[in-house]
Amino acid sequence: MDIKGQCWTDEESDGENEPEQFLYGIQGSCAADLYRHPQLDADIEAVKDIYTDSAVSVREYGTIDDVDIDLHINIGFLDEEVATAWKVIRTEPIILRLHFSLSQYLDGPEPSVEVFQPSNKEGFSLGLQLKKILSTFTSQQWKHLSNEFLKAQQEKRHSWFKAGGTIKKFRAGLSIFSPIPKSPSFPLIQDTVLKGKLSVPELRVTRLMNRSISCTMKNPKGELFSYPPNSQTVAVPAARAPAQITTRQLIELFFSSQAGGHCKNIPTLEYGFLVQIMKYSEQRIPTLNEYCVVCDEQHVFQNGSMLKPAVCTRELCVFSFYTLGVMSGAAEEVATGAEVVDLLVAMCRAALESPRKSIIFEPYPSVVDPNDPKTLAFNPKKKNYERLQKALDSVMSIREMTQGSYLEIKKQMDKLDPLAHPLLQWIISSNRSHIVKLPLSRQLKFMHTSHQFLLLSSPPAKEARFRTAKKLYGSTFAFHGSHIENWHSVLRNGLVNASYTKLQLHGAAYGKGIYLSPISSISFGYSGMGKGQHRMPTKDELVQRYNRMNTIPQSRPIQSRFLQSRNLNCIALCEVITSKDLQKHGNIWVCPVSDHVCTRFFFVYEDGQVGDANINTQEPKVQKEIMRVIGTQIYSS
Repeated sequence: MDIKGQCWTDEESDGENEPEQFLYGIQGSCAADLYRHPQLDADIEAVKDIYTDSAVSVREYGTIDDVDIDLHINIGFLDEEVATAWKVIRTEPIILRLHFSLSQYLDGPEPSVEVFQPSNKEGFSLGLQLKKILSTFTSQQWKHLSNEFLKAQQEKRHSWFKAGGTIKKFRAGLSIFSPIPKSPSFPLIQDTVLKGKLSVPELRVTRLMNRSISCTMKNPKGELFSYPPNSQTVAVPAARAPAQITTRQLIELFFSSQAGGHCKNIPTLEYGFLVQIMKYSEQRIPTLNEYCVVCDEQHVFQNGSMLKPAVCTRELCVFSFYTLGVMSGAAEEVATGAEVVDLLVAMCRAALESPRKSIIFEPYPSVVDPNDPKTLAFNPKKKNYERLQKALDSVMSIREMTQGSYLEIKKQMDKLDPLAHPLLQWIISSNRSHIVKLPLSRQLKFMHTSHQFLLLSSPPAKEARFRTAKKLYGSTFAFHGSHIENWHSVLRNGLVNASYTKLQLHGAAYGKGIYLSPISSISFGYSGMGKGQHRMPTKDELVQRYNRMNTIPQSRPIQSRFLQSRNLNCIALCEVITSKDLQKHGNIWVCPVSDHVCTRFFFVYEDGQVGDANINTQEPKVQKEIMRVIGTQIYSS
């Protein structure tokens, strides 16, 4: 039976030749008189009108009063690197399957919710988080949802959009933007907006968001309504719409509107329940990393959210996370990214062995006791560094893990210490940055180390703000040196402005901010290469260190797969916005705006090995090589 109620026999359709948007599983004989609620038809048509015909698929069950509605959520707005970090296929939609009563629709039982990607059945942990979110949303809506209620809401709102309605007058006074397209994508401001910093009479924003959104507000009666995503204008509150507005103010206005709980705003029912849940899905997907995968409460971190979705530190969530088996991916991670796991363990060890561990070993592990799943073996509220060190010492080297059966290796670890393997799982699952070992063909040869990694830690929202600022002011590359012991925290909390805080290590002689340098030798000094100093080096000391490094013969990089030593130093290559906020004191730069610095690469050195001390990221040949290595990995969208 198709959407209009016609009867399809087996001779007329064999299933394989059916249109893509309708997949009917007919069981038994076709029941031509089976009642189909008209509101369901209307909601399906609304999805097709606002999105495309292929955005919805329907499966009926013949004589059974059930129907599956598959909503195809386009996730093409995710960057390739974000999609890789989240383990989703960005070129394939996420399917949201809702199981309704065919005849009762919104008056029937609460629909079951499934979330999946057809070609991504293994490791689609993001689907578990999204299913929990959408199941909760559906349950909350279902408490007051009915076919009559939906019809009444739609009739009320339609009256606002009549020729002489209030909305027409409201739009006329606040219309400053041109239409927003309905195709889903990540927030982006077009180049034409950013050329010249125009005032409002000349300003035409062709695209603020490439995914459908709706601005929700209240009418005088307190009833919520919203502009449709394909409406002719987007309203801005009168208090924020001056006669002249600079591009900077426009950007601040736009991103302030996206901040806070915007992604949890409930879309209106103007286009029906199916469109409402699709819009809610589109709102939530880009910000999944900002909320706990279990309780869906916003993370509270020193520098905001990070790239990868994670569990929060609430004990109940930790227990649930452990029970769900989400933390059981250690074997897969060792198999697919053993070099990265090796680095994560080394960073954890360096932080734990540091005399500053009480400050920098953050976060402290939350690990469930495998012998007593109702208690925490490692608890941030009851820190025991000695017990943690014992468990870490029992974690076998990643080199050993790749040479035999992982199950056998796990058994050996369990014999040495039952907390060793759970700790390894935590080290892997708590990493909230995307790290990938670079193949030789994509390595920076002048860095003179085989341990080179792509390192992305910025969440999608920060990356979007960064790119917008880059369009305005441009960007360049600079090094950031920091002791290896600090990176355990950086990968989980972000690159923070540590000036005048307990995290500060080298002083803040040039003011508050993230310290960078275009000269490699200066950042090598900050990383503790040679003998690190817990204070700001003087200019003479930097010159002496620079000259000393130049006398060290540069050997060919050791092509070892894993780290061979515990004597490690590292520096990151960052991209930084070249706005007036960036303070340059010779070759020591200070960026007080954390959103203007994004990590791109990470380099590790062993046993005093050093890179080329003469590297200057401002030289054209160096910039050209950096861009060659980056290719389209970071700028894929």
